[in-house]
Amino acid sequence: MTIAPMYFSSLDIRMTFPPARRFVVSLWPVLAGAAACAPQPGIVRDPVATETSADARPLSSTEQAIVAAVNAKGGEGLALLERLVNINSGTMNFAGVREVGRLLRAEFDALGFETRWVDGAPFGRAGHLVAERTGAGPRILLIGHLDTVFEPSSPFQRFERLSDTTARGPGIIDMKGGDVIMLHALKALSSAGVLGEMSITAVFTGDEEDSGDPLTLARAELIAAASRSQFAIGFEDGSGDPRTAVVSRRGSGSWTLKSTGTPAHSSQIFRADIGAGAIFESARVLDQFREQLSAEQFLTFNPGFALGGTDIRMDSIEPGGTAHGKSNIVAKGMHVTGDIRTISPHQLDSVKSKMRAIVARSLPQTRSKITFDDGYPPLAPTEGNRRLLAMYDAASRQLGFGSVVAVNPMRAGAADVSFTAAHISSALDGIGLSGWDGHTDKETADLRKFVPQTQRAALLLYRLSSGGTGRGAR
Repeated sequence: MTIAPMYFSSLDIRMTFPPARRFVVSLWPVLAGAAACAPQPGIVRDPVATETSADARPLSSTEQAIVAAVNAKGGEGLALLERLVNINSGTMNFAGVREVGRLLRAEFDALGFETRWVDGAPFGRAGHLVAERTGAGPRILLIGHLDTVFEPSSPFQRFERLSDTTARGPGIIDMKGGDVIMLHALKALSSAGVLGEMSITAVFTGDEEDSGDPLTLARAELIAAASRSQFAIGFEDGSGDPRTAVVSRRGSGSWTLKSTGTPAHSSQIFRADIGAGAIFESARVLDQFREQLSAEQFLTFNPGFALGGTDIRMDSIEPGGTAHGKSNIVAKGMHVTGDIRTISPHQLDSVKSKMRAIVARSLPQTRSKITFDDGYPPLAPTEGNRRLLAMYDAASRQLGFGSVVAVNPMRAGAADVSFTAAHISSALDGIGLSGWDGHTDKETADLRKFVPQTQRAALLLYRLSSGGTGRGAR
């Protein structure tokens, strides 16, 4: 579910985040101009944007052509969005995921991309769409996904216009709206005659909402694309606020704690040869996790499931299990599973070491063991990420849509862009279609944002491909 964003200075990721306070820091000298941006041809102004300190540098003729092309095709983009939303593509509806991929593949084929479908059978999912073209510029990796959280059994199945400015539908912001923004930014670049000069790889995963297994296979194509790219741009909806973008995401993994004790009559608990039992041992570990680790910035960990007793049997297919025991028997076993979210690989390694140390100090006659599944890696904040945000912010200001700042990573969930972090030092995410109530049957898009957000994305891609500032623009 989308929740209200919190803003922070992208210069210092270590700062704290008091509620209801907004930090906006100018990162590049080009952002310091105080003059209001003069209107540019083809620009549709965001009716709710606040135009402050907009970059006064005029758009080049090519950039004007790009934003005009976006404006001219806005209705076409929204029509495609409606078609995509009306195709159920819940992760496990393989036919629906493939159909969404087929429609997008045809659009990329028409733009001159080489496209291919990556079969998902090896990791138990529908598969992925990959589209690629090669020009003279640095390779830019664009990331989307085809699936939604709404399976065919959900009653939430259709695109519905709520007003002239809003529409509701499954996956409309997460993330079919972002997919269409990506596509129409590329169409605008093609209309302006500059797409042919660009090196672009677009990867649309078919299992972002429920990743295939093993994850190494499910994300192999994305990681391979990242290894040969210089920049990564994700078109997730982020915080849902168009005044923010994502420069860092916490990783999302899991842990399993297993404790064992000596079963005996409860009247003998705490005796030297009996000890405290498995449930007290797990309780000790969990309480020490809370005491020692809960104040660490950007770290969260949550024990979401616990099962204890004399006999424990975990389900090998679905989360859960069964346990048997009696109140007058010291528990033999305890099984606890939880998640863990960290801002960087360094923090994850550090926290794992601390948790293992806590686990190792067992109560008498008990033993505990913890294992980890790293899952989605973190996207740590980097200077390259901040520079991309500064470029996106500069484009937004020039277009008259106001500033864009980094969202607090505590408010940004895990996403596919994080798999690029080991290979790419410049990544940006959360620039997809804005809205609210994602992952619910009230998922709603603000259609007023489609053209402005597409224009911003198109300018960012153009400037990245031409050296960062649009040099050489006609």
